[in-house]
Amino acid sequence: MRSPGPLVDTRAGDGTRRGFLKAGLAALAGGWALLVRPVRGAAASEPESRAAEGLPRWGMVIDLDRCTACQSCTAACAVENNQSLGSVAEAARGRLNRWIHIVAVPDVGGERGGVRLVPIPCQHCENPPCVKVCPTSATYMNPEGIVGQVYSRCIGCRYCVNACPYTCKYFNWSEPKWPGDMAESHNPDVSPREKGVVEKCLFCHHRLQRARDRARAEGRRIREADYVPACVTACPTGAIGFGDLNDPESSVSQMAGSPRAFRLLEDLGTRPKVAYLRER
Repeated sequence: MRSPGPLVDTRAGDGTRRGFLKAGLAALAGGWALLVRPVRGAAASEPESRAAEGLPRWGMVIDLDRCTACQSCTAACAVENNQSLGSVAEAARGRLNRWIHIVAVPDVGGERGGVRLVPIPCQHCENPPCVKVCPTSATYMNPEGIVGQVYSRCIGCRYCVNACPYTCKYFNWSEPKWPGDMAESHNPDVSPREKGVVEKCLFCHHRLQRARDRARAEGRRIREADYVPACVTACPTGAIGFGDLNDPESSVSQMAGSPRAFRLLEDLGTRPKVAYLRER
């Protein structure tokens, strides 16, 4: 039987998990350099064993100079992964599951004089805190660096939710529902999650499986262009890049090695595989 209530109170400020993250980022906004630190090369944290085996290390780069916070990525992610629409009441309580959320970070002392709007998907950490605390191995990291989620193993303890410093894991407080005939338009490659389990961004792993099958049928190796998450495809400004960080020739690897690159909360030692590019 799943626990009926949260293990800890993650609410702050406006009473939502998003408010909790905003409050935490706001506390660090006075020293933005403490929140972000330059990436020391695209493969700085690459495990030697993975590199030796020639496996890819899938990662993402988000260019904040191009991002307009239009939330096309959020909408595409929700449709692609059969995320429940939820309700106004659930949204007000911070219980609306969206695997990418846009966080307003105060731009203290910046030229904009307002806020930075930062899209935050799961960071797919190289040293993921959520994996360490999961008692059932429902959340894990696969050999290619994707932090996955096995919903049938999840017991709803929410240890991973509380361990994630980016608040990128979401607990299903109610059964997923869609109005009218919308359920008939679901993506058949993604199973809807039931009440009482935790869900998260998986870098559209089902697309990777399709790309592997296609490459195998054609008798070739998988190419970077074969595997593109829905958020990358939907971005109208091309602000999101995705690919193999282990390939020095890949576009995402080169962007991650840019002097403009940084990672969120890197001082925590999580070593995220999502990098950001500062505004010019």
